[in-house]
Amino acid sequence: MAKGQEEGGGDLPGAWAAYGRLLQHLRKRAGLNQQQFGEAIGYSLEQVASVEQGRRPAKAAFTRAADRVLEAGGVLEVLQEEVDRAKLPRFFRNFALIEAEVVSRFEHEPLLVPGLLQTEGYARALFAGHCPPLGEEIIDQHTEARLGRQRLLTRVPLAELSFLISEEALRNPVGDRDVMRGQWQHLLEVSALRNVEVQVMPAAPGFHAGLNGPFVVLETRGHQHLGYIESQEVGCVVHEPAEVSAFGLRYGKLRSRALNGVESARLIERLVEET
Repeated sequence: MAKGQEEGGGDLPGAWAAYGRLLQHLRKRAGLNQQQFGEAIGYSLEQVASVEQGRRPAKAAFTRAADRVLEAGGVLEVLQEEVDRAKLPRFFRNFALIEAEVVSRFEHEPLLVPGLLQTEGYARALFAGHCPPLGEEIIDQHTEARLGRQRLLTRVPLAELSFLISEEALRNPVGDRDVMRGQWQHLLEVSALRNVEVQVMPAAPGFHAGLNGPFVVLETRGHQHLGYIESQEVGCVVHEPAEVSAFGLRYGKLRSRALNGVESARLIERLVEET
């Protein structure tokens, strides 16, 4: 990866550079050089320099320590969400901004466990299988960003969240046996949240609308209804009301064909028992 560029050839995110410039300003104001500052927060000189130069994103623990040592009054923590969002793949960032503010979000996924429900092990296995291969640092960043998105599950005010997952997706071994067992157990835990419903679409012959691919239907805080579709690292936010309405109709039909919440939990429990 060239200096100043993301893997894939684009410029590094502006949020990282802005955070780095602010950090450098606060550090100098405190009368600390990079070595002294790194020792004070438990990070190396190289790590501090990389963050200040915008070459590496700050993690939440780094930011908390920096804010404390520099007596920054929370200004760095305000930027952390933007820093984390910039770790996401470029094509997904605009949708992530919308997603963070929804009042409801319904997702159909016939191929994989949805990103908002993935464990760290499952997400890391997916990114490790990327083609062309990603560097370890990029895998770490994408995994952290995906897990960070999951704040939506428990954010206040709560968002209404629904997930339709095919049985085939649940049985598809992504990672080893321990990864899948942990993923199934995590689904059971998440489905117990009062604002989250997880339904399984049982494996059955024949065609249904969900076989055309995954999609998301959501409602913003301004009560605008949007759709989202994604394939082969190309994502598209759908604004046209007629198209979004069609997504909603399909979701309703698929939901009626899926197992209910209790039945879905029982199926996932059987998968756990079989491992």
